This record gives sequence, structure tokens and C-alpha cells, in this order.
Amino acid sequence: MINFSKLQIQFTKNAKKKITQLIKNDMNENLYFRIYITGGGCNGFQYKFKLEKKIKKNDFFMQQKFKIVIDAISLNYIQGGTIDYQETLTGTKFVVLNPNAKSTCSCGTSFSI
Repeated sequence: MINFSKLQIQFTKNAKKKITQLIKNDMNENLYFRIYITGGGCNGFQYKFKLEKKIKKNDFFMQQKFKIVIDAISLNYIQGGTIDYQETLTGTKFVVLNPNAKSTCSCGTSFSI
């Protein structure tokens, strides 16, 4: 684990509130909020988020109101981005505002570089 206190990823107030709530609902304050990128989706890559109990040796770590982890490859794709949480009539989801993305799908869950 690499402690990287100045990850260039921002979280909106809504995202921070939702992540804190998810961890609280799980009743395990030792959980990590993982951000990662996978292949697939409309535009080539997809944003993924999950709560984890364990982190990997080469993960980057940042402490805010909660613990954030991200692998080096995913970090390269979303460095400088902002994570938001949106509740709309069509559903609820985390959304990444990514300055590195050349294009995104209309639902905001996939992107290309």
C-alpha cells in the first residue's frame, strides 16, 4: 500500500456523503472505497466502485472522511477527475467527471481515452 495523501481525485459533497453512508450501513469502519477501471462498456472503459476489506500491496491509498484505494493503472486514467453521486428519476449512481476522457457514453459509466 502506498500512502498518497494528495491523489488528484476530488469528491463532491454528495459523493462523500454517500460513501460515508455506505460504510456506516455496512457497520465496518475499516472498509476501503475502491475506484477501478475495467475494459468494456460503450466506449472501451468502465468506472467501477466497491467497498473492500483488504487492499493490495501496490494500491494507492488516501484518507478523507473514509479510506480510498485505487490501483496504479486506474489512477492514470482518472487522475484529475471528480467523483460525484447523483440521484435522478432514472436511478442513482456514482459519476466521474474525467478531464482525460476523449468521449463518454450518455449514461456516464464508460469512456475512451
